[in-house]
Amino acid sequence: QISSSESLSSMSAPSHCTLPLGTNHDFFFCLQVILILTKLYDYNLGSITESSLWRSTDYGTTYEKLNDKVGLKTILSYLYVCPTNKRKIMLLTDPEVESSLLISSDEGATYQKYRLNFYIHSLLFHPKQEDWILAYSQDQKLFSSVEFGRRWLLLHEGVAPNRFYWSMMGSGREPDLVHLEAKTVDGHAQYITCKMQNCSEATRSKPFPGYIDHNSLIVQDDYVFMKAFFDMHVISTDENQVFAAVQEWNQNDTYNLYISDTRGVYFTLALENVKSSQGLEGNVMIDLYEVAGIKGMFLANKKIDNQVKTFITYNKGRDWSLLQAPDTDLRGNPVHCLLPYCSLHLHLKVSENPYTSGNIASRDTAPSIIVASGNIGTELSDDDISMFVSSDAGNTWRQIFEEEHSVLYLDQGGVLVAMKHTSLPIRHLWLSFDEGRSWSKYSFTSLPLFVDGVLGEPGEETLIMTVFGHFSHRSEWQLVKVDYKSIFDRRCAEEDYRPWQLHSQGEACIMGAKRIYRKRKSEKKCMQGKYAGAMTSEPCVCTEADFDCDYGYERHSNGQCLPAFWYNPSSLSKDCSLGQSYLNSTGYRKVVSNNCTDGVRERYTAKPQQCPGKAPQGLRIITSDGKLTAEQGHNVTFLLQLEEVDFGDGIAVSYANLSSTEDGIKHVYQNVGIFRVTALVENSLGSDNAVLYLHVTCPLEHVHLSLPFVTTKNKEVNATAVLWPSQVGTLTFVWWFGNNTEPLITLEGSITFTFSVEGMNTITVQVSAGNTILQDTKTIAVYEQFQSLRLSFSPNLDDYNPDIPEWRRDISRVVKKALVEATGIASKHILVAVLPGLPTSAELFILPYQDTTGENKRTAGDLEQISETLIQKLNQNLVHFELKPGVRILVHAAHLTAAPLVDLTPSHSGSAMLMLLSVVFVGLAVFVIYKFKRYDPP
Repeated sequence: QISSSESLSSMSAPSHCTLPLGTNHDFFFCLQVILILTKLYDYNLGSITESSLWRSTDYGTTYEKLNDKVGLKTILSYLYVCPTNKRKIMLLTDPEVESSLLISSDEGATYQKYRLNFYIHSLLFHPKQEDWILAYSQDQKLFSSVEFGRRWLLLHEGVAPNRFYWSMMGSGREPDLVHLEAKTVDGHAQYITCKMQNCSEATRSKPFPGYIDHNSLIVQDDYVFMKAFFDMHVISTDENQVFAAVQEWNQNDTYNLYISDTRGVYFTLALENVKSSQGLEGNVMIDLYEVAGIKGMFLANKKIDNQVKTFITYNKGRDWSLLQAPDTDLRGNPVHCLLPYCSLHLHLKVSENPYTSGNIASRDTAPSIIVASGNIGTELSDDDISMFVSSDAGNTWRQIFEEEHSVLYLDQGGVLVAMKHTSLPIRHLWLSFDEGRSWSKYSFTSLPLFVDGVLGEPGEETLIMTVFGHFSHRSEWQLVKVDYKSIFDRRCAEEDYRPWQLHSQGEACIMGAKRIYRKRKSEKKCMQGKYAGAMTSEPCVCTEADFDCDYGYERHSNGQCLPAFWYNPSSLSKDCSLGQSYLNSTGYRKVVSNNCTDGVRERYTAKPQQCPGKAPQGLRIITSDGKLTAEQGHNVTFLLQLEEVDFGDGIAVSYANLSSTEDGIKHVYQNVGIFRVTALVENSLGSDNAVLYLHVTCPLEHVHLSLPFVTTKNKEVNATAVLWPSQVGTLTFVWWFGNNTEPLITLEGSITFTFSVEGMNTITVQVSAGNTILQDTKTIAVYEQFQSLRLSFSPNLDDYNPDIPEWRRDISRVVKKALVEATGIASKHILVAVLPGLPTSAELFILPYQDTTGENKRTAGDLEQISETLIQKLNQNLVHFELKPGVRILVHAAHLTAAPLVDLTPSHSGSAMLMLLSVVFVGLAVFVIYKFKRYDPP
């Protein structure tokens, strides 16, 4: 039974319920309906093993268990209520057991179950359309439903957690537009918008074409925010004005508050070094509190010389002042606290738990009442915390408790309920009917209760509250319904109220208006009912106090707003054109939401001024894709504002009408190279120009490395990279010689080099053209001395010569085999290279082979003897091979030379090489035919 130290008969007896099963809970109030979901969490298993759903239709006097209506074996995890129609309820099952949801349209009396093919992590209801929902899955997919969860459509994959929003921009335009932050294939983040029923690649939009920082997208009212260079937190976007906290480079645990104009473009500093802290989930919490019910009123904790002090503003950050401490303490003793050396300091953290109060509380329906915990002294402290209340919007404060309490507003603040913050069980609460001036102690339970939370839903106009907790740490849920209606015997009449004027230390004009509210007289005990708002609001005559410093201006010690050192007031005129006008700032701007009229308004308001005549400047020319490369034969779009553009290749176009260039200027380059693109703009006062160097390329298809087959030791050799096509634009050549690990990089396609070590060496060249890199590798034999012999063949070989590298390699191998068989000379002394072109010819190299011991190296005389033997056999027609059965080919000696023949002799010149490449790339069919005619003689 509830007992009271004041008056037992003045309050109705509480209803007491015991709800079994639960270490976790969700609550829902709607009119007289209360829904409670309890869950049993098994710490050994690390999961929820049971759940129960309870429903009350008499404000918590009795409860009915609904497990049979949702499924006896169903384990529920979350309870959601439609914010625009509280009759619609949604329950989610535990995803570890099944993926389903249960839907009710009758305040939770009956349910329908629907299976899901994904696991819901969180839901976002539309602020106006009761059946529209966004669902975020555990695998980062976003789904939409227009049937309150009965059917779902996949919108997008790879969506960042908590970075998806319903469109609130444009006063309800496109209500089905969804804003989201999604990952690209390469891991970047991008801002995307699309319709909730159609988010295909073709229909989605990218308002910001570039990449954004991960987890930085915020959509709020008419604004879209994306983090760029600094840490920014949006506090408010009321009335199209952005109030933001920004951490700058020199700050660690503080933020600066900035406030914007009504376009959100220009920001001015409102308060420096506001204290911040880290939340339980790593989120940043700014020590700034917006007082409910009074526009423009904020409390902030500012760090000054390592001390944290509480400041208050009534005009949205234009002016800040310390809080005046109470005159007396709780026992009536005088408090000696003189500003600015001593003041009242408040903790400004708001509870993230809807069932418990934070350190500070205010309500829209009780605009003058603020309750907070804090201390009196030189700075904010975590020791000796007391509770304070203000019933005149922060002008004066009273101490109400010496320990922290949770405070609940009932009957529009006509009743304040306080419950002690403690880890111990309690059985008493405190009531105040006069805005915290006096308090009465009541017991709300017969046994001490560990209080987990207090519910006062569905609104502060009710006089019913539910306290829930446990008698012990292992007991079931205990719910206590307390109804205060019996305290009042009537509703308030007009004569029970008095007028109260909002003010700031006696100044009645707050935000350019005098506002008078209606307050219940403290000696009257009657129920208020619905909140009526301010009685009257009368505009004030504008004074300098109604204007803050404009963007680029700072307030000096004399109170004047003067340009900051970094700001040039004439800079605004640079962005307007001749014949137009711009607003020339006076250094002041009226505080947004300020309603003052006349007075000095005309003097401080920005004046329209004609744009001055000026010569053009700052002309820029860019390509539409931002690149400085383009492909030959493709359209290149240039973006600029100009009167004439010269494309650098002899073509120039003049534009007299700038509007014709809005979509860019297109031009096709027929040749490759680097072109100097220039743009010129001029008027009677002067001119300006811009230059862009564009690299026009065509795709590189093939590279062939040309060099001798054999060379002399320590003799210069030339290597040439032959390209197809020959003209592709700007090229880079990367060369590797032998076993060198460091390449040589050149801009030329030919290079000269020497080898100092005998043996077989490799040369590799890589050619880089734009995004394409091709390479070719060749082997060259290096010796101190060797002999070379030109070979020719019987004419019938030409009939079978397709002039392709594969065929030449095969014939070289066959000819070498025939020479070895005819002469008996070791194959290590012979190197045969069939040369490109017709008639078919080859070069035979006689090499000075030595064994692995370095001995028995062949001398010049040995090489001559081998050459004579080869010539003799060739002249006797003893060297021959069969290309195919019945086709006999004779090998002849053409002439002997002591130097190697390179690959670019007159008989197989550069033009012959190009012909070879043509065969490779154009005559592929010929290659296929001859490939199957290759034949090795036995």
